[in-house]
Amino acid sequence: MDEYSRFVDWDKMDVSAQSQDTKELTCTEFHELKQLARQGYWAKNHSLRAKVYHKLISNIPCRTVTPDANVYQDIVVKIIGKRSSSSLPLPEFVDNSLIPTYCLNAEGVGAIRRIILCIANQFPDISFCPALPSVVALLLHYSKDEAECFEQVCRILACNDPSKRLIDQTFLAFESSCMTFGDLVNKYCQAAHKLMVAVSEDVLEVYSDWQRWLFGELPMAYIARVFDVFLVEGYKVLYRVALALLKFFHKVRAGQPMESDSIQQDIRVFVRDIAKSVSPERLLEKAFAIRLFSRKEIQLLQMANEKALQRKGITVKQKRQNVHLAVHAENFKSEIVSVKEMRDIWSWIPERFALCQPLLLFTTLEHGCSLSRFYSHSEGHEPTLLLIKTTAKEVCGAYLSTDWSERRRGGNKLSFFGTGECFVFRLQPEVERYEWVIIKHPELASAGSETENHAQPASSTLPSSSIPSDRLSPFLAARHFNLPSKTASMFMAGSSECIIVGGGDGQALYLDADLNHGRTSHCNTFNNQPLCSESFQISILEVWGFRD
Repeated sequence: MDEYSRFVDWDKMDVSAQSQDTKELTCTEFHELKQLARQGYWAKNHSLRAKVYHKLISNIPCRTVTPDANVYQDIVVKIIGKRSSSSLPLPEFVDNSLIPTYCLNAEGVGAIRRIILCIANQFPDISFCPALPSVVALLLHYSKDEAECFEQVCRILACNDPSKRLIDQTFLAFESSCMTFGDLVNKYCQAAHKLMVAVSEDVLEVYSDWQRWLFGELPMAYIARVFDVFLVEGYKVLYRVALALLKFFHKVRAGQPMESDSIQQDIRVFVRDIAKSVSPERLLEKAFAIRLFSRKEIQLLQMANEKALQRKGITVKQKRQNVHLAVHAENFKSEIVSVKEMRDIWSWIPERFALCQPLLLFTTLEHGCSLSRFYSHSEGHEPTLLLIKTTAKEVCGAYLSTDWSERRRGGNKLSFFGTGECFVFRLQPEVERYEWVIIKHPELASAGSETENHAQPASSTLPSSSIPSDRLSPFLAARHFNLPSKTASMFMAGSSECIIVGGGDGQALYLDADLNHGRTSHCNTFNNQPLCSESFQISILEVWGFRD
């Protein structure tokens, strides 16, 4: 056995990881390292993986004063004393997290608590870090001694490169990552998301488990492969793998009854036993097949979610707190949708706004069928929710990300605005959500005029779907992120004569100035049913805002 075997129980270790083939890693270029990590180049040689981990972690830019192995040797006796490792209470910031032992021997298991307590001593600014026990346990497999493991974990925690996010160390960062993950699930795992909404009253509670799936439930052979790529590519890899896990869970369990009373527990069990259905290679293959947003876009979304949480009173120093994304039944009343239907809509909107409660801004029953009153009551609110009930009892609507006052930028011309977070939906006779066409089908972004022609109604010119490759995706709202206005996409338009909302999967709504009549435009590009009748009469129209 090699020098990195001190804490390993080889009877538990995957036999493929015991290969003694002589391998060296000579490349230093990021793109080459990225490919080797994804291919598992060092996954089947224990010693090589240990050396690669040491090299990658040593290259992490850190604070000027970062605790090293010598610090550990100086403080461990003072902190631990003669107490037994098993009797040592863990710091509050690990939040009663699972302490996975993976393939550690008894000495390695005992070392986990000692290292975590020494880290707590050196990092008093950490307030919430549930992933830490797993990271410590994993790196012990590839460390010569406790002090070396301590140093490597400290370097990961002390990373000071603002563009290289590694491990969440505050509840604010953790909770915003859960919300960001929920946003990504909503975009990339719609079938799984629909299941979560159906069986859980609070989807954020389910998605708050996403890091536990990786740093707690995943078996050793899987988390080690994920960690290989994580050290090269960063935090985005974790989102990818968690999305892949959710996709596989839905695929394997589709149509089957729940095994417990909790979807959270079912997912945990699935991830724990994932070897029964998916190999590590297949999991990573699925993860990297997802056409995810860029690192910069995800970072901006995370920042927006953090700001939303801060408005709710969540701080960097905050300990664990329940954050709910659900409509409160006692304070909600609509003449168009039920509480259950509004909760379904709430599950579709971006997580940072799902923290809010609905606020009725305008209803034709109270304010009359006046477009000018519609604008006066809706302006100053961003985002808004449009709900329509027709005389045929059809119910449809739209989530609109941008303030209606933006329509004035075009002067007297009908000009489009909005972002790719907009969508239209139908609730009656059947539930269906229609995303903005480029978000769901990014390959059409290069189609330019072809997509434009598909979505173009006879009476108006809908916006082009062609987005230059050097811009941020239309998912991001220019106003929310202080971006140049040219990065904003187009979805909604309004004038004194009409309102137009649409583009999602070829669906578009047109409302006349009297708010009594409307019509829809629909293309069959994606075989979706229309929002409602091609021409319809409005029975009730409501506009809802979002109250903190």
